[in-house]
Amino acid sequence: MELIGKVIEKLAEAGGNSKSGNAWRKQEFIIETGGQYPKKVCVSLWGDKIDQFPINQGDQVTLSIDVESREYNGRWYTEIKAYRVDYGSSSPAPSSGALPDVDTFHSEGEEDKLPF
Repeated sequence: MELIGKVIEKLAEAGGNSKSGNAWRKQEFIIETGGQYPKKVCVSLWGDKIDQFPINQGDQVTLSIDVESREYNGRWYTEIKAYRVDYGSSSPAPSSGALPDVDTFHSEGEEDKLPF
């Protein structure tokens, strides 16, 4: 899946050691999507991906993501992990929301071809 938006906040990097003793790192970002109803989405990068894809506040990004949910003590937790980052947006320009002029569809002198 892909998520396109602007980085509006870069959260502090977290890290530690797993139960098996392996070191881990996680960097989270808040991405705001475009469109008529923008959404804010928390996305994380793990391990070496943090250094491979440096993301800063204000960047316009297209993220390739995986969504995963897991249960812990009867509650479900969902995480969105980015595994690829493209900088700059490949999304089309937002439309103005205006409808095209009626004359665009019907030129003068042309007969209606509708049966009613």
